[in-house]
Amino acid sequence: MMRDSDFKPLVYNYPSIGEVENKINSFHDKMITRRSVRDFSEKPVPKNIVEKIIEIASNAPSGANMQPWTFVAISDPKIKKEIRVAAEKEEFENYNGRMPESWKQDLAHLGTDWEKPFLEKAPWLIVVFKKSYRLSEDNSQLKNYYVSESVGIACGFLISAIHMAGLTTLTHTPSPMNFLQKILNRPDNEKPYLLLPVGYPSENALVPNISKEKLEDISIWFEGRD
Repeated sequence: MMRDSDFKPLVYNYPSIGEVENKINSFHDKMITRRSVRDFSEKPVPKNIVEKIIEIASNAPSGANMQPWTFVAISDPKIKKEIRVAAEKEEFENYNGRMPESWKQDLAHLGTDWEKPFLEKAPWLIVVFKKSYRLSEDNSQLKNYYVSESVGIACGFLISAIHMAGLTTLTHTPSPMNFLQKILNRPDNEKPYLLLPVGYPSENALVPNISKEKLEDISIWFEGRD
């Protein structure tokens, strides 16, 4: 049963329409410049910046506010090397047998292959784990809700925060990813969800010459009449 003490007043200052337009236009103009980058600089990124990025992601909404995620940040060169070796092993198998030709053809215009040097070169890796369930003090399992949806939203916050900080990233999902659970010593209730290299692009970084669909092609509107 909900109690009055379970809630507190929302502090909200109503902006003018002009302020709303300025804020969304500014955010729009920044976010549409986001690109996935595979060529990273080794220029260091301070730990406190990565902490703020993860803290922003951790404020994403989640089912029943269970926050079913763990963010593992890695700058240790030895661990990054280990992750790269394991990821490339899986990706080599993918590109040389597991993936159907149609999938490889769909990826061809992006210039991807099994080699993943960015896993070592980027100053940070952030691995996002989803918690399939929680553990009580007596080690019994407790349910989490809408786990994949919640972690997906948190990853959206995470990617946006990285971009708004002036850094770059790449959504990397080597398949299978269970090696991350082993290398990073995560418990059985945590499964790897997404791997993000984080840093600055190299001076000669290249990105695919692609475009996004137009608003009218990806949205449907049911508008009320005045």
